Amino acid sequence: MVESADQARCLVEAMRYPPEGIRGVGSALARASRWGRIGSYMEEANDQMCLLVQVETRAGIENLASILEVEGVDGIFFGAADLAASYGLLGQSNHPDIVERILVGLAEVHAKGLAGGVLCSDEALNHRYIKAGANFVAVGVDALLLASATTALCARYKGAGEPVSGSY
Repeated sequence: MVESADQARCLVEAMRYPPEGIRGVGSALARASRWGRIGSYMEEANDQMCLLVQVETRAGIENLASILEVEGVDGIFFGAADLAASYGLLGQSNHPDIVERILVGLAEVHAKGLAGGVLCSDEALNHRYIKAGANFVAVGVDALLLASATTALCARYKGAGEPVSGSY
């Protein structure tokens, strides 16, 4: 998660190759360039990177304007569950105060011409975020989806189980 412009700058540097950043060009480069099959990889890689930083705390929200000014940040992903926890609303990611902070944040992100998104498992709220301009909405969590599917499968043989939910 990112709470300041300095942290965002560190991420930009970490994901870019020199001279724009500090990313290593060793063995990871082999995989990234499809084991040498992309001859122009080193010349083009930095221009093809996309950095979405996660804003999941009160400090991140308070510093959002400065985070959005960091060259190389392409978008913001709002983590509603951790954001709620940082405001003392543990397990209340759909709390009206948290929703409002995310909606205001999405507007700030879009005003800068960047992408914004959120993780939310509430269908009605997802539509609200989309209507507000969210470029991406993560509508499920792999572990919860797997748990729901196995619960449903077991229920077909053993009877109804408890529905699976999380703080998302």
